[in-house]
Amino acid sequence: MPDLIYLVSKWWKQIIAVVFLSVVTVGAVLFFKPAKYLAVTTALPASAYSVDKSSIFSKNIQVLYPAMGTPDDLDMIIGTAQLDTVYIAMAEQFGLAEHYKVKEQGPAAIRKAASVLKENTRVIKSDFNELKIKVWDVEKTVAPQLANGIINKLQAIHQDLRNSNNIELLTSLQAGKEKLQANIDSISNYLKKALVDGNASDTYIARRNTFISQMQEYEHLIGEYQLLADKKPQVLAIVEKARISDWPDKPKRLPVLIATFVLSLVFSFLVVLLIEKRKSLQQ
Repeated sequence: MPDLIYLVSKWWKQIIAVVFLSVVTVGAVLFFKPAKYLAVTTALPASAYSVDKSSIFSKNIQVLYPAMGTPDDLDMIIGTAQLDTVYIAMAEQFGLAEHYKVKEQGPAAIRKAASVLKENTRVIKSDFNELKIKVWDVEKTVAPQLANGIINKLQAIHQDLRNSNNIELLTSLQAGKEKLQANIDSISNYLKKALVDGNASDTYIARRNTFISQMQEYEHLIGEYQLLADKKPQVLAIVEKARISDWPDKPKRLPVLIATFVLSLVFSFLVVLLIEKRKSLQQ
């Protein structure tokens, strides 16, 4: 094995030159690369049973429902966060085409800005089963606005999805109520004429009372489902909203320069060892 002291004494100028050029080149790239600030929003999954009618109106089993959701509930939200829909909405809401100085015009500019935002965003599930939305931006005041905007958009999308069944049932109940009301009105009109003629039938009176009883049940259910539809239960419980960061997160200049110095130094030694080994083999 070649003597390291001998190699350093023989090749020290070349080694220093390689290390110096590497550090200067990487330093120049890092210097011209714009600094980006990081904003992070943290949330926990809310219980999916919050949209269940029995969890609200039943006194017997309400205590059995968990207050928070499971980590698996976050998987669907993370999947939604991979769609362009969220980022296009943010690009339109915050005027990101102008913010990112996009050259395209019209809808193409919105799509380009959404693509840039998506590249600068990470939506992950942490080791503690929390949803974390990380957004980097060159302006420290914009990054938290985007992070909070994204989580609010995800919240709204999944709220509508969870609430869609309640709205459909409410629509069906209202349609059923209108049919019952039509039957009641029809029988009532018949009975008015029958009473005048003295031909009132107990059968029609019983049917009207049955329809009225069903109407009351429908009104009770409509009230419950209307409450659920208006409630719009939370899908995410926001633990911490994104805040303004005073220090840029990217690029990490000092760690990168140190890594460049070490790697270039190791690379130089390996090259020198390879050269010396080939020389020894040729002799």
